[in-house]
Amino acid sequence: METRGGITVQRALELPGLRSGLPEVVTGAERLGRTVRWVHAGEVPNIASLLKGGELLLTTGLGLGTRPAEQRAFVRRLADRGIAALVVELGPRFSRLPSSIVDAARAAGLPLVQLHREVPFVTVTEEIHTEIVNGHYALLQQAEEVHRRCTQALLGGGGVPQVLGILADFTANPVFLETADGQLLYAAGTESGPVSADPLQVWDGMRGDRAARESPPVGAVLVDVPGGGPGTGSVRARLVLLAVDGPLVPVHRMAAERAAGILAVVLMQARQEEELAARGRGDFLTDLAEGRIAPEDAPAQARVLGFRPGEMPLLPVVMRLAPELSPSGNWALLARAVLEELSSVGVPVLLGVRPVEGRVPLLPTLETYLAHAGRKAETARELHLNRQTLYNRLARIGELLGTDLDDPQAVLALSLALRARRHAT
Repeated sequence: METRGGITVQRALELPGLRSGLPEVVTGAERLGRTVRWVHAGEVPNIASLLKGGELLLTTGLGLGTRPAEQRAFVRRLADRGIAALVVELGPRFSRLPSSIVDAARAAGLPLVQLHREVPFVTVTEEIHTEIVNGHYALLQQAEEVHRRCTQALLGGGGVPQVLGILADFTANPVFLETADGQLLYAAGTESGPVSADPLQVWDGMRGDRAARESPPVGAVLVDVPGGGPGTGSVRARLVLLAVDGPLVPVHRMAAERAAGILAVVLMQARQEEELAARGRGDFLTDLAEGRIAPEDAPAQARVLGFRPGEMPLLPVVMRLAPELSPSGNWALLARAVLEELSSVGVPVLLGVRPVEGRVPLLPTLETYLAHAGRKAETARELHLNRQTLYNRLARIGELLGTDLDDPQAVLALSLALRARRHAT
């Protein structure tokens, strides 16, 4: 069984069905490693038009024609179709294969096998097909094992790098995760191999090549990571497997497709956490600007949110985003670009997002708070917020609604109002 999803011609000849026919390899002995995708038996002259490639063709030769020109054309059409091998059973039609058939097969590089004993073709077909199906099942098991290891890595606290590392080790080739527009997000190499120590050099070499930018390199495997966006078929990212240290075969694509499903969940969770964190920083900056945070408390809260100021003066910047870049859209791309640009010149940044006025952006916070019956600690844990950020949000919500969220009667009334809102919409 090969990792290419079939068996070799050599393996097919070793199975009991064909072996009982005393097979003799007439031409193409050096190509017996070809993959047999399927088996077909037929006796019609136009059999090539019924094939897709990769078949092992069984025949007694009745459809090969009687004239040498017909026989050569028959073999050429099979070779052009890309079959794995031609197996001819000697008997009433041929006591030995004509030179026209042998010469044509040799010229085309087609493995040609003659059987010296009669064999039931149905038995040979069932036997080889069973072997192929078992091989496919074995490949699926390998891909599922990769999926299991990736899942365990995530449950153990790992993330995208660990998933890519498992996939790189399985394929023995570097693996990359890029954005839908081709920007590199993560890279992973194998633990052994001439280039695996630095997959970024491989990526730079590929992206530096004009042809590689316009189309994937030969032998590469590309698998879309679904985005779960508003449109069907949206792509969040793309897995790229490059055939650097060895060829990529179908089982590698199977494993990549399963890993892509896991990565979709990881990236979706990261996007949600990124949005929540950005909104938390936005709430802090808004409260700071509007005087709801004491000056002496601000530095400590900023440090909790990841801000590490230097000695230079601080410059506040406010950007009003267009609706299509609102927190429900592509604001994260702009935020990442701002962070990368300022960080590249050593400027410390605390970047937050405040939803557009006129919407109900704090509604998820309020819903979570009410779902936990006003218990702030549990609400903060579910929203992945520190308590001070939650307190600031609740204070803002109380201001907008003109009510006290610590009042049990107010909490009950808001819960009923949200239920009514859900039914109304």
